[in-house]
Amino acid sequence: MPHMHLTNSIEIVLSAISANFIAQFYKFIVFILVNKQINFKRLFQTGGMPSSHSAFMMAMATSTGMITGFNSSEFAVALTIALVVMYDAAGLRRAVGRQASVLNQIVAEIFSEHPHLSSQKFRELLGHTPIEVFVGAVLGIAVAGCIHRL
Repeated sequence: MPHMHLTNSIEIVLSAISANFIAQFYKFIVFILVNKQINFKRLFQTGGMPSSHSAFMMAMATSTGMITGFNSSEFAVALTIALVVMYDAAGLRRAVGRQASVLNQIVAEIFSEHPHLSSQKFRELLGHTPIEVFVGAVLGIAVAGCIHRL
């Protein structure tokens, strides 16, 4: 079988997008199996196992390292950005999701006593647990490895 060679930038982008798609598609399929219904919004929503942000960023960083070398400045920058995104997913975004949950409980209590007022719910599934981030990162590394071998 002939060896297909992708240009470096296309390989990086393809790795990142593929890892993101696989993570989101996995969450979509799990939602169908668990809830016995199709929800196409799940293909684009944040949160859940695995972290598609982590998969995307680690695929990008890994692919960059495979192309430029794992001791290159390009890899160092890519990895640093990936780590910031993953820290944000498990830290800040997760905390915001927990706050949304508490606010939704408060709003539900208030609106049960005053039904004439509007009751808009905040999205609660925003961030990730550390294991969701870790699994997303491992998925990203694996996808980049597979794409790189093409």
